[in-house]
Amino acid sequence: MALDKVVGNILESAKKEAATHIATAEKERASILQQADETIANKKKAQEKELEIALKRLRQQEISSAELEAKRIILNAKKEILDRSHAETLKELESMSAAEKGRIYSKIMADAKKIISKPKVLCPKGEASLVPRESELASVTETDMGAGLVLESQDGTIRLDYRFSTILGSVWEKEMKNVSNILFG
Repeated sequence: MALDKVVGNILESAKKEAATHIATAEKERASILQQADETIANKKKAQEKELEIALKRLRQQEISSAELEAKRIILNAKKEILDRSHAETLKELESMSAAEKGRIYSKIMADAKKIISKPKVLCPKGEASLVPRESELASVTETDMGAGLVLESQDGTIRLDYRFSTILGSVWEKEMKNVSNILFG
């Protein structure tokens, strides 16, 4: 019987020790779980902050992209209007009456005399009669070109391009800002 008592004491002592180990393990487990929960909460906060920053950045990029696209559309529309204005102006210049062209050709010839004496003159087909003959000319040649005159020295070293399209292009480039301000304010 004494053996049973010793076995009982050992079992009871083992149960108490096991209970102590279990209680310690439970405390350790609770501590580990609490640390894990804190770590998860911290990581979640950090990720939410990163997500918020990323969303703000993405939103700003989308806004910037939309603003840029809007500016591009407006610039394209303005360019189209300017191109149309240029084309319509050139069309008006080229379709002016023979009398008006004759007056302009006279002014061109008067200015050209200061630079080239006895020039060769190129003019649009059907407009040779509009070139004034009051000054000495080497020749007048009708060619397939837009309204206006091209004058060359006899040796070909000087060439003056007074075609309406060339003059308009030059004036258009110099005055683009003013034209744009007139059209778009």
